[in-house]
Amino acid sequence: MKKRRSSWTLSSVLSLFLVLLLISCKEKAALDKPRPNVLFIAMDDLNNEYLGALGADFVQTPYLDDFSGEARLFSRHYIQVPSCGPARAALLRGKRPTDESFLPNSAILNTYEEWEIQSLPRWFKDHGYKTLSLGKISHYPGGLAGEGWAEVPEEMPGAWDRAWVPENAPWETPEGMMHGYANGVPRDRGHSPAWEAFDGPDTTYPDGWVAMEAVEVLEELSQAESPWFFCVGFFKPHLPFAAPKKYFDIYDPHDIPVPEDTVRHPEPSSWHPSNEMMRNYGQHTGHPQTDQVYARQLRLAYAAATTYVDAQVGQVLEAFKKLGLDENTIVIIWSDHGFALGHQGIWGKHSLYEVALKSPLIIRFPGMGRPGEISDAIVEAVDVYPTLTDLAGLPTPGDLHGNSLRPQLENPGEPSSKPAFAFYGRGQTSVRVDEWRLLQHRDDDNILGYELFDFRNNDEGIRMNPDDYPAVISELSEHFKSLPWISR
Repeated sequence: MKKRRSSWTLSSVLSLFLVLLLISCKEKAALDKPRPNVLFIAMDDLNNEYLGALGADFVQTPYLDDFSGEARLFSRHYIQVPSCGPARAALLRGKRPTDESFLPNSAILNTYEEWEIQSLPRWFKDHGYKTLSLGKISHYPGGLAGEGWAEVPEEMPGAWDRAWVPENAPWETPEGMMHGYANGVPRDRGHSPAWEAFDGPDTTYPDGWVAMEAVEVLEELSQAESPWFFCVGFFKPHLPFAAPKKYFDIYDPHDIPVPEDTVRHPEPSSWHPSNEMMRNYGQHTGHPQTDQVYARQLRLAYAAATTYVDAQVGQVLEAFKKLGLDENTIVIIWSDHGFALGHQGIWGKHSLYEVALKSPLIIRFPGMGRPGEISDAIVEAVDVYPTLTDLAGLPTPGDLHGNSLRPQLENPGEPSSKPAFAFYGRGQTSVRVDEWRLLQHRDDDNILGYELFDFRNNDEGIRMNPDDYPAVISELSEHFKSLPWISR
């Protein structure tokens, strides 16, 4: 039998060797390249309508606007629950609420044992990152779930290498800092005013202390040899709308517009009586539904608190760049929900309306293309977790509810991959698609009614009669079937 000649020649062997060598070198380079750091900055209750980069020319947010110019700003980012604790639980868990225990402010504290191994900071910690939480990241400042400093339960034990609030600040407790007035004064629930302007430096109020300490931590981290995940949580513009007087002096109340749907719906909302403002704070000059002078003052105070927190974010970002940390750090700036300033007859956030559910999301990573272009894709807070693991090159847990936003980060015109869901209270659910928002109200067994909003020709949404749109109701209701604990 004739012996078969080998098809391998010296040339082909050398070619294969070179290919394997090139692959090996690329893999080694990937391994040698340090993993990116993560800087996550959170704000509380920031309304999209008060962000200059999204067209609000009546408010000054220069630092957030400048950062948006080198990052990707998402104009239609929606949170899962319009309340601080559950909104942050969804982000840190990477999942929408899966039962009613994830709906109150105690969501993290009461459920964390169920998902601690897979929480966002714990996941990064278990993959070699140093994890730090300064200020308000989970619901309780510093992750300290109590009224005092000592012997209080941790909200997320094991997730952070360190979680804290500035201990030299004049407020006696984390709770006092969260609702702090000037120079260490805590809130007197039901009596303290809803706004305050004190003529003093930025450290008159808590966010000035958070910014100052964040800069110090960044200076330490600039010398770190291992990757880090540093979260900085600011308190404003959350009630009380309090800030140094210089930020109030910027504004004239008549220059701040009255929301369009407030003009259409001036009466109090049937959703709820705005108790966060009306019961937690003393209304010393009247009711904002009936006293338009007071209503304008509140909107001015919200604008001042927004500009104040913008300045604190700016301090952190300036130090971050000065230290050269921008070369290998993913940055996310996020707010946990919006806030109604009379919209739909509500002063507060606890509703499933657009203004409460939509909040700023800005993402930047080293080398990203087309910075400064806005993405109009509908995205959710639960998308942040898989986006971070994707950008950091970490494995992503397989049961998260969100998707990586890398497609929109690479191409701002990339459309939405799914609708946005939101939840509040027993049986109240919402779905947002490109042109519509549907709210469904139900008890355990029955659908009690719908609310429908049309965004085809109005960014704030026009309330429509659901009975006039049976096909739209039928189509949008199908989305709720993907939420078993809601639709059962």
